[in-house]
Amino acid sequence: MKIIINNIKENPVNLLRRSGYAFQRHAGEEMSFIRPLARSGYPRFHIYARAENNNFIINIHLDQKKETYGNSTRHHGEYEDDGALKKEVERIKSLVGIK
Repeated sequence: MKIIINNIKENPVNLLRRSGYAFQRHAGEEMSFIRPLARSGYPRFHIYARAENNNFIINIHLDQKKETYGNSTRHHGEYEDDGALKKEVERIKSLVGIK
């Protein structure tokens, strides 16, 4: 899911930290943030975010569990506007003042 914050007026990293997210790493031009929902680290909300002009673009998904390796790499994530992910997007939007 995508959230766009137009004309952001504060530091985007601080904004996500206040929302409960921890900076994980730079991924190219994007920054990666996580918000674990359990002590084990999964499930967790995972954000890839980037600044573009005065806008802050957030791509968020829910990682259900760690990637599986073997003959292929599988990512166990949810990207749909439903359930816990929908509620988290609404929570973030309310924190940053988006209706």
